[in-house]
Amino acid sequence: MSTTPPNSAPAVRRRTVHSTGVELAVYEQGEPGRPTVLLVHGYPDTHQVWDDVAADLAADHHVVRYDVRGAGASSAPRERAAYRLEHLADDLNAVADAVSPDRPVHVVAHDWGSIQSWEAVTRPGAEHRIASYTTLSGPCLDHVGHWTRHRLRRPTPRHLRQLLAQAAHSWYIYAFHLPLLAPAVWRLGLAAGWPAVLHRLEGVTPRPGHPQSTLRRDAVRGIALYRANMLPRVLHPRLRPTQVPVQLVTLTRDHYVSPDLAEGLEQWAPRLVRRSLVASHWSALLEKGSAVAGMVREFAAQGATEATAKPATGPFSGQLAVVTGAGSGIGRATALAFAERGADVVLADVDRHGAERTAELARLLGASATVHHVDVSDGDTVDAFAAEVAGRHGVPDIVVNNAGIGHSGTFLETTSEEWKRVLDVNLWGVIHGCRAFGRLMEEGGKGGHIVNVASAAAYLPSKMLSAYSTSKAGVAMLSDCLRAELAPSGIGVTAVCPGIVNTNITRTATFSGLDAGQQDARRKRVSGMYARRNFPPEKVADEIVRAVRANRAVVPVTFEAKATRVLGRLSPGLLRLAARLDLK
Repeated sequence: MSTTPPNSAPAVRRRTVHSTGVELAVYEQGEPGRPTVLLVHGYPDTHQVWDDVAADLAADHHVVRYDVRGAGASSAPRERAAYRLEHLADDLNAVADAVSPDRPVHVVAHDWGSIQSWEAVTRPGAEHRIASYTTLSGPCLDHVGHWTRHRLRRPTPRHLRQLLAQAAHSWYIYAFHLPLLAPAVWRLGLAAGWPAVLHRLEGVTPRPGHPQSTLRRDAVRGIALYRANMLPRVLHPRLRPTQVPVQLVTLTRDHYVSPDLAEGLEQWAPRLVRRSLVASHWSALLEKGSAVAGMVREFAAQGATEATAKPATGPFSGQLAVVTGAGSGIGRATALAFAERGADVVLADVDRHGAERTAELARLLGASATVHHVDVSDGDTVDAFAAEVAGRHGVPDIVVNNAGIGHSGTFLETTSEEWKRVLDVNLWGVIHGCRAFGRLMEEGGKGGHIVNVASAAAYLPSKMLSAYSTSKAGVAMLSDCLRAELAPSGIGVTAVCPGIVNTNITRTATFSGLDAGQQDARRKRVSGMYARRNFPPEKVADEIVRAVRANRAVVPVTFEAKATRVLGRLSPGLLRLAARLDLK
């Protein structure tokens, strides 16, 4: 069987590396002088499961794969004890020493490959041999042991739910410990039916060479991995910290590894970056190899930078948030809220000075912050902005379309130019942001979240806010439509609807039918009312953060926003009557 990946990838070179008691079949692609990426496969796979990822990375990296002991073309030890994690970690180090003797390697591992790589990554001094570690669907068994003990000692309803959920995910592990059963199942039919299993349960399209021709033998031998390691490590866990930068890629549709297992991982891996990929256990490599390669490439490039050297500090650690209208008000507060919780931020505003001040404050919180002068009403400018962000920082995890302007006036008073200005910024600005970044996020395959800042005016009519309310109602409906469209890609969309919030929008608002002096007087009066209400933008930012974490569709903020939303459902006629009031 050919081991050359598709798409005219660099030729594969094979060598044999000797480790303790075994000979390992090692496969290399790309120029040896480039940074080395070492890919470690799981059960019941061989190096071939990495074909797509390796083909992509080999364009600018030295890519190394190997068949772990007992799999593929590598030799198999006879004793179960020879499959213990310490020997598997020795194998990884032996391969790394052979292919990159003078420079540390970037390790990327999946499933059991991840479990055994954790053993190497958590050895004292591993940070001098391993430049970075990207792990998919394979926790450290010692960490799992401590995770389990903590929940058994504190059996809260949440902890019990997590334990039961992971127990359900791990059903196959119990079967692997039963004498004769698991080997018999693989020999008598599962190996032949494995392509159908991957297709129906994992969404993997059948193709030549996958799974490997040695699957039946590999699967039977690999059962020793479970029997030699699972119970000893989980029941008697060791303390296994690491200083290696770790990128944890959570597969959102994984049927076997619960995301809960990674809760609290920062205590063991303080240089942790969390990522997510909308994929199942095997489809991540066999269907979305380019997305995985992109994450690895980005993380490997950052491995020695300050971004990954700093400890993980919050639930959004390692994530990138883009915020428009970030120079003041809700935009500034939202950017700082994400920065405080570990995210790096990209700030956009027509007020560059204000955005620079926000960036200074974000950096004081430990975040990386960059500033861009962007007029969101210009679609070409927003497209260029999105492309620059992706090129410099990667595809963002969170996008907050917040930029907006205020305007008051009846329909008949509002001129065509005023209508155009309000719709261009408030509605088209959101459309441009959703289109430019939504496309990048969908193609990136990592999931993510888009927040569109609307207003309670979206569902609270007023004859004095015709243009403004129309623009915000459009934002709310756009958000619902886009949420439905992007849900299959794991991208959430939220419409945030604040009421009266004390921000600069009242000091820059415009009013139809008034001369310059009257405009200034009206602004001062409205600003005074908002100041007396004194609802700070920081509270809106907190609601935005919670909405992203909980993937909420609509979030009214402030008492009046929540009350009128309920009233609009119970008695819409009453709101229509209230819309006739002269609120000047």
